[in-house]
Amino acid sequence: MANGVDFVQIREKEFSARELLALTRAVLALPNPHATKIVVNTRMDVALAANAGGLHLPSGSIPPREWRAIAPPRFLIGVSCHSTGEVREAERDGADYVVFGPVFAPISKSSDLAPRGLPGLSEASRAVRIPVFALGGVTDANAAACIEAGAAGVAGISLFERR
Repeated sequence: MANGVDFVQIREKEFSARELLALTRAVLALPNPHATKIVVNTRMDVALAANAGGLHLPSGSIPPREWRAIAPPRFLIGVSCHSTGEVREAERDGADYVVFGPVFAPISKSSDLAPRGLPGLSEASRAVRIPVFALGGVTDANAAACIEAGAAGVAGISLFERR
């Protein structure tokens, strides 16, 4: 979707499975005129129980191909990646998309990872055929540069917070 939100990731690490399921179902019940996909972070059981659109896996998780056996048709599986090698591995393992970063220093949290910069994003984006989304320190001022570097889109928290 041009200039819109393609995915919303439900990422509440401190929630119990029951709380996460309730939140995911509440989000899925909201009006969704643009068919934005709702993906659940880490918890395939919750994603399936809620009938969400997909699952997002942290770096180093069980490979996407392992989840495909229980995933419904058109169910998206994405992976967080921090290097071009991880991006290639995610594609090889059956990911539908990757989130790559941090591209810049994160705004909403601290990170032990050094920013990969636009050159790192460009290299990762060129290395695979699946969409690569830029994450980490993405703002209104640098989002276009991420797209110019080859990203299919941008991901973030601070970027979408109300001001």
